Amino acid sequence: MSVQRDKAPAVSCKGIVKIFGHITALRGIDLEISEGMLLGIIGPDGAGKTTFIRILATLLNPTEGNATIFGKDVKRDYRALRHLIGYMPGRFSLYQDLTVRENLEFFATVYNTTIEQNYYLIEDIYKMLLPFENRRAGKLSGGMKQKLALSCALIHKPRLLLLDEPTTGVDPVSRREFWEVLSQLQSQGEITMIVSTPYMDEAVRCDKVALMKDGCLLSLDTPSGLVSHMDRALWSATAEDMGDLLLKLRRLNGVLSSFAFGETHHFTFNEQVISPEDIHARLLAQGVRGLDIRKIPPSIEDYFLMISQETQ
Repeated sequence: MSVQRDKAPAVSCKGIVKIFGHITALRGIDLEISEGMLLGIIGPDGAGKTTFIRILATLLNPTEGNATIFGKDVKRDYRALRHLIGYMPGRFSLYQDLTVRENLEFFATVYNTTIEQNYYLIEDIYKMLLPFENRRAGKLSGGMKQKLALSCALIHKPRLLLLDEPTTGVDPVSRREFWEVLSQLQSQGEITMIVSTPYMDEAVRCDKVALMKDGCLLSLDTPSGLVSHMDRALWSATAEDMGDLLLKLRRLNGVLSSFAFGETHHFTFNEQVISPEDIHARLLAQGVRGLDIRKIPPSIEDYFLMISQETQ
């Protein structure tokens, strides 16, 4: 009788620590990613996203811990892994004096392939670049540079695609087009993708989301799973003086978390200690004007901000 075994993860990280001098950039990252998954790594600047992706790209060695990609060790098997990985760094790093076509041909040649062989992977992106095929890469707009960099990262048909903040600094239309391309790649199920971003609204497009802050992995789950971790109701509050409102909210006994969120403040509280009516009455008694409090559905960003406050 045959025994059914679970498929090995595409990426497995255990206890990844990275230290630069006196700075600890990563603090014991444990993470497994299934093959074909689109993982979003979400967090602010300084969270450790870029350092983590560079370790997976075999550009940095971890100080402690180990990571494997398709069963190969990132330190020992880095040469073999580089043929399996497509990497798009946060900064545009292609050859600015080469044309769009020349950059793509160069990367295809490096990986011993041709543009024609894997053109189906980049066709939807490259069609947007065709009018600029003979333009030097350094003369492209931000959105077009992004599309060219993704094309070069895909041309050798990698099994793992690593994208470090690919939509930072580009216009909203280019952001949307970029994620449409990733969704098409995801639907094919041939490439495992890891995308880092500071934009919480991009998290809902991922299969799973890893929330990072200060080098720590705070939470890992599906987008809906993260929101379900909110174990208490979320409320919003507005007033004439929003700065004063936030200070007074944070001083109320029973309020567990409170943070600015766009044009409102979001907060949670212990219902065993204080009620919404009590909060409203106490804030009015403290001179808050134009106060409006209402219950709202939470988002991934709310969950991230809440656990960020709790882990300080």
